Formats: sequence, C-alpha cells, structure tokens
Amino acid sequence: MKGDWVEIVVDAGDTTRTYEMAATRAGRRVETQVRRGVVEVSEITRSGTVVRTARFMANRVLALVEHPVPREDTAQDPTR
Repeated sequence: MKGDWVEIVVDAGDTTRTYEMAATRAGRRVETQVRRGVVEVSEITRSGTVVRTARFMANRVLALVEHPVPREDTAQDPTR
C-alpha cells in the first residue's frame, strides 16, 4: 500500500549505508525476497509489474526493517 517502506542497512566496509524503498503511489506495494545470497526489495503494482528493484548481497545486509502504514482494519478496537 502507498506509504509502506523498507529500510535496508548495509555494511559498506568501514561504515554503514542506509537505503529506503517505498511504495510511492496508490495500489503499489513493497516486497522483500531473499534468494541465493541476494536480498531483493521491489516496488510492485497491483497487476504484479515490477516498477523498480534494489539488490544487496545478503552477507552485507545488517538490518532489514519493514515499516507498514497502519491499516484501517487493524486500527479498530479488537473487542468489536
């Protein structure tokens, strides 16, 4: 959903670098996959078309944090 974003912290030798990937438009989502030693974060449309992708070597990734936007259905009182 628009507003979801993923923060990736990568070891860059003597320092760390932080990258962010966000769902920039309505109907898009951010998906994370780990395959064969590569972490792949993609922004995807409703129809499944990949808009952009960021790839990182898995052994260099220090942290991968997903920040979802609060949804209306989860913000309601659970006792209802």
